[in-house]
Amino acid sequence: MVLNRQDTVLNNYLAELRDVDVQTDSMRFRRNIERIGWMMAYEVSRTLSYSICDIVTPLGVAPVSLPTDPIVVGSILRAGIPMHQGVLDVFDKCENCFISAYRQYTAADSFDINLEYVATPNLDGKVLLLNDPMLATGCSIELTYKALMAYGKPKHTHILSVIGSNAGVDYLCKALEGEPVTLWIAAVDPDLNSHKYIVPGLGDAGDLAYGAKCSR
Repeated sequence: MVLNRQDTVLNNYLAELRDVDVQTDSMRFRRNIERIGWMMAYEVSRTLSYSICDIVTPLGVAPVSLPTDPIVVGSILRAGIPMHQGVLDVFDKCENCFISAYRQYTAADSFDINLEYVATPNLDGKVLLLNDPMLATGCSIELTYKALMAYGKPKHTHILSVIGSNAGVDYLCKALEGEPVTLWIAAVDPDLNSHKYIVPGLGDAGDLAYGAKCSR
């Protein structure tokens, strides 16, 4: 589901993430990714299983429909951290999963995805929300998803991204075809440049959120 195809306040957050003048405020940049995480988590909540529970109030009993699915929120470091916090604010009783995946360039215009670290609970029968703000080629999410399947078979996986490319979305849909996966994305942009960054995109989300990193 592409969320910016409807007119909502999410477009304000997305506009500030893209704006070259506003995005220099790293605290505001993180906050806007976090707020998009809230909104996506709310949308995902519509798809969960629910059951009626009787809640005792000071004056009586109120039947309330409550979600019953066990949830795991997983994020790819480091750009996924603020989005993780936004989703965690909505699903505050969830378990958590963290993955270190990064690009290692083999040439100016080509790279491999390295997966260094996974910390996750068992995923059997749970609903997994997997966060990666930038869906450029789709390779990082594909590799991460397949690696996580070694830790159990989720009931369903929701992939949450802020901005993707047409090519990355198409690639991921083909790579995970037939899998119990739903993609939620705030916006889809038309192009990738020679370094496989999304155009017009917003730049390097990790650097904008947490500062530029040293290259080795």
